[in-house]
Amino acid sequence: MTIIKAMLLGVIQGLTEFLPVSSSGHLVIAQHLLPGFSQPGVAFDVTLHLATLLAVVIFFQREIRQLLSGVFTTAATDADRRQRHLLLLLIIGTIPTGIIGVAGKKIFISLFENLTVVGIMLLVTAALLLLADRVRHNEKTIFQTGWPAAAVVGVVQGLAIIPGISRSGSTIAAGMLLGVRGQDAARFSFLLSIPAILGAVVLSLPDMALVDGGSLPAYLAGGLAAFFTGLASLKMLLAVINKHQLKMFAWYCLAVGALTLICR
Repeated sequence: MTIIKAMLLGVIQGLTEFLPVSSSGHLVIAQHLLPGFSQPGVAFDVTLHLATLLAVVIFFQREIRQLLSGVFTTAATDADRRQRHLLLLLIIGTIPTGIIGVAGKKIFISLFENLTVVGIMLLVTAALLLLADRVRHNEKTIFQTGWPAAAVVGVVQGLAIIPGISRSGSTIAAGMLLGVRGQDAARFSFLLSIPAILGAVVLSLPDMALVDGGSLPAYLAGGLAAFFTGLASLKMLLAVINKHQLKMFAWYCLAVGALTLICR
């Protein structure tokens, strides 16, 4: 794999990881279109996800510091109690994601070669985004949300391992449909992605060990491209959600999903 191809895939990952259009689906399509692309297992995909994870941590560093401060302090202020409640929600949301990821790892990996699955799941993502965009009763903050909602979002995140289902889009849509306002649903989605991506990296360590030294420059270039475009797309998505414009991404997913099914 050349550095140019790696950077192209990195840009695709950085843009589509946070925009609700399915990064995994786009990577599958792009890798099918790029002649001569190969990787050991999903090693390159994991590298790109690790880069976008770093983008999340940097973008939400203030929220992460507040969360850790609330957890490791003996104070009992309202702010500290809210942060502890958020941590509990993140733990509850992570549990079903982890169970689904571990139990279905082999099945999910096999789907990464199936363009038909990608096309259908992109249509599913489009439907979820259109439904969430029509919701206008989402007034709860994440701190007013209970554990059942966090568990549902965690299940949705686990199922989003299927290529074509947008992790960010489906979890944000789920939160909004459960009554959480868009900005809070997005922030919860991205914080919830941190343990999920770390878990995926751990599960894929055997693939990473198969990467030869000659491929490292391409992997590094792809990771840097994913990191910087990821930061930009995070800002874009939060602005779009604030303006209730998720439907623009729904129409995009609908078009790409239909084209994938037609041209597969």
